[in-house]
Amino acid sequence: MIKLEDIKKDAQVLGIQGNEIVRIVQVEPVGDSAITVYYKDNQGRLGEQMLFRSDEARLELAQAGRPWAFDAPGEDFKLGLEAYRISQAALFDPMMAVHTSNVEPLPHQISAVYEAMLPRQPLRFVLADDPGAGKTIMAGLLIRELLMRADAKRILIVSPGGLTEQWQDELLEKFGVQFEIFSREKQEQCASGNYFDEQNQLLCRLDQLSRNEEYQEKLKNTEWDLIIVDEAHKLSANYFGNKVNKTKRFLLGELLGSITRHFLLMTATPHNGKEEDFQIWLSLLDGDRFYGKFREGAHKVDVSDMMRRIVKEELLKFDGTPLFPERRAYSANYDLSDAEAALYAQVTDYVRNEMNRADNLDGKRRGTVGFALTQLQRRLASSPEAIYQSLKRRRKRLESRLDEMKLVARGHSVQKGVAETLGEYTVKRQIDLPDNFDEL
Repeated sequence: MIKLEDIKKDAQVLGIQGNEIVRIVQVEPVGDSAITVYYKDNQGRLGEQMLFRSDEARLELAQAGRPWAFDAPGEDFKLGLEAYRISQAALFDPMMAVHTSNVEPLPHQISAVYEAMLPRQPLRFVLADDPGAGKTIMAGLLIRELLMRADAKRILIVSPGGLTEQWQDELLEKFGVQFEIFSREKQEQCASGNYFDEQNQLLCRLDQLSRNEEYQEKLKNTEWDLIIVDEAHKLSANYFGNKVNKTKRFLLGELLGSITRHFLLMTATPHNGKEEDFQIWLSLLDGDRFYGKFREGAHKVDVSDMMRRIVKEELLKFDGTPLFPERRAYSANYDLSDAEAALYAQVTDYVRNEMNRADNLDGKRRGTVGFALTQLQRRLASSPEAIYQSLKRRRKRLESRLDEMKLVARGHSVQKGVAETLGEYTVKRQIDLPDNFDEL
């Protein structure tokens, strides 16, 4: 801070024109508490300004000198240049994450990250390779690559509770990225009151978020560059008539998709066999594209642009050999004993008869009963003890159901008897009324 009296001709002053140093050309006093200064900036342009006592706090005298100089320590310049070079590493090494991580990725892992995911901006994608393909490695490479390219800073990973520590260990050991695990204790102790906002790299348990509305409200007030959901098939929803039945996990998925730029769903089982449920699930990534109820023949869509799935048989090493040994299935034939043959025949007849009865049910119940009956044949092929326990449980369930139906039937019978008695009583009362009833 300087006094107005310190500002004289040819003085170098900082604070008159932003952060730029100006040279004073002339000073004219205006009473005891103000002056008018005429100055030149670094471009030689003239300026004029009136300064008051209240401006003294922002004014400083600067040493005359050059705007730029090359007399800084060489080591400092070298460090700054190296920092800038590292920040631009992705420009000369497009696979920087591969070369700076403690992993040796396989061909399908490299193609997933650098061909299927990174080119998509923003990324809204399903990684659905078979179990054993190394989806965690792919996610780690994606995270590290985005960090090194400065395309992501705030990253959230949501996984089932039993996998959070495994995620944390693998990301640190293999990719050198430290993630904190969200917990109730950390949320209660954080200074800001929102632990999600304090951490840039965070791991959360799926059900801990889906079952706690308070955490979801705090999460709603944050923004993320990348959110990854592991075992994402758990974010399920289904149609009940024309209404979508959204689970708490699905609602969490909708929230996560709304607060991030990049959204990656990871699962080995994206499809549960029902196309309508599958397309509801895909609406987490693109609500406009998968809006409305699926109709057979009208809404069948190609999702290859937003989902990648490779089965084990297609996974190869760099030399072209299969990653997993070929799976070969053989049927072993054996002769049944007389007792086993008799049991097999009786169970088969039972299943056939019950299936015929199931054909008379409506579509959904018919499918459920048919599935249960086919399971009996599988249990029969397992062992006599297995089919015995299954039939025993089935008999118990049917007996319980029969008892319930008897109780319901008995209740209807009692209600009918009471109604008939009351009706008879009412008729008798009406018949026994005197002729002059209206005059009473």
